[in-house]
Amino acid sequence: MLTKRIIPCLDIKDGRTVKGTNFVNLRDAGDPVALAAMYAEQGADELVFLDITATVDERKTLIELVRNVAHTINIPFTVGGGISSVADVSALLNAGADKISINSSAVRNPDLVNELALEFGSQCVVVAIDTRYVDGEHIVHTHGGRKPTELRTIVWAQEVEKRGAGELLLTSMDADGTKAGFAIELTAQISGAANIPVIASGGAGTMDHFVDVFTTGKADAGLAASIFHFREIDIPDLKGYLRRKGVEMRI
Repeated sequence: MLTKRIIPCLDIKDGRTVKGTNFVNLRDAGDPVALAAMYAEQGADELVFLDITATVDERKTLIELVRNVAHTINIPFTVGGGISSVADVSALLNAGADKISINSSAVRNPDLVNELALEFGSQCVVVAIDTRYVDGEHIVHTHGGRKPTELRTIVWAQEVEKRGAGELLLTSMDADGTKAGFAIELTAQISGAANIPVIASGGAGTMDHFVDVFTTGKADAGLAASIFHFREIDIPDLKGYLRRKGVEMRI
């Protein structure tokens, strides 16, 4: 059985780590470089860095900050925000990223997924899907969750897999920051519909929420932010708990 992964997420705005609820009401959560170093030391399996206003502000991801984080850690590192071309990805990989995450640009130009997979390999391409339940349908949103699209979430997940995505980062906007649990049913549907790994994001509040998303939700990885940033749950404790519950973890 493949081991499950625990992934802290650094949502970055103006060079600082921030955290909100349902994608709004952001509050400061600390220095990203210091947090990244702490997570690597604690045994996080990977780290995700999302420049959450890059697309909205129509600018590129903060390359220098990416470089500083990469120099600090020794675990796989995914970067997203404002990426729209092969050149953008090259710059981030040269700055130390291992994988990149695209969302708005993939929706705007689905061929970008094909291009990046061809240029850098599918293992490098993570497609992030921000989704909200609207009128009985799970609908993809872009621009940091600000803009609804006409794309249905499960159909879109299957399309980007066909186009060469190596992984999906699924964020339930309804659950985000609530600490009421991951969107288990949706995660299970996406995991069942896709043949690539699914990272579940949004709603983690307790250790049992991770048990649920790895078992019932069939996720390959669990991503969280505030519970780690504010030391409500420490990663070594979480991994120990999951192992005792029968979830295979890399310790």
